[in-house]
Amino acid sequence: MQATIATLGYVFSADRKNILMIRRDARPDDIHFGYYNGLGGKLEPGEDVAAGMRREIREEAGLSCDALDFAGTISWPGFGKDGGNWFGFLFRITAWSGRPMETNAEGSLHWTPVSDVLAGNVPMWESDRHFLPLVFADSPTVFHGVMPFAGGKALSWSYTEL
Repeated sequence: MQATIATLGYVFSADRKNILMIRRDARPDDIHFGYYNGLGGKLEPGEDVAAGMRREIREEAGLSCDALDFAGTISWPGFGKDGGNWFGFLFRITAWSGRPMETNAEGSLHWTPVSDVLAGNVPMWESDRHFLPLVFADSPTVFHGVMPFAGGKALSWSYTEL
């Protein structure tokens, strides 16, 4: 399977009660418009996933990652434009330095309570609610998941914890 390789990171506040999320509100033609999401994006040629995650956090939030905690991977067959496949490496960013930007080219940044995200009180992809409890678990374990998409909707979700 050929896929776009990407990162997705969740920057935690010092007390771990909030995460920095982007509200995709800059471009009305964005398929993510109005949704909150973690930070991240596509890897650049020759870039490893840790370097790509650090670059994305720097570009999207103006922060330097002092610690990356690998959460897991997700295969998203059919997620992209025209049914393209995506493969994501997910991270928790638990130590960082700098002052978060308020906005970037994709939207506005917001400190969002983890409890609100897990309770479904934040507008986001419905499919994210399947894997975020694994990312935000009190005692997380690395997981590998697959979430096939068709027509912009997740068809199923399965994962294995290591």
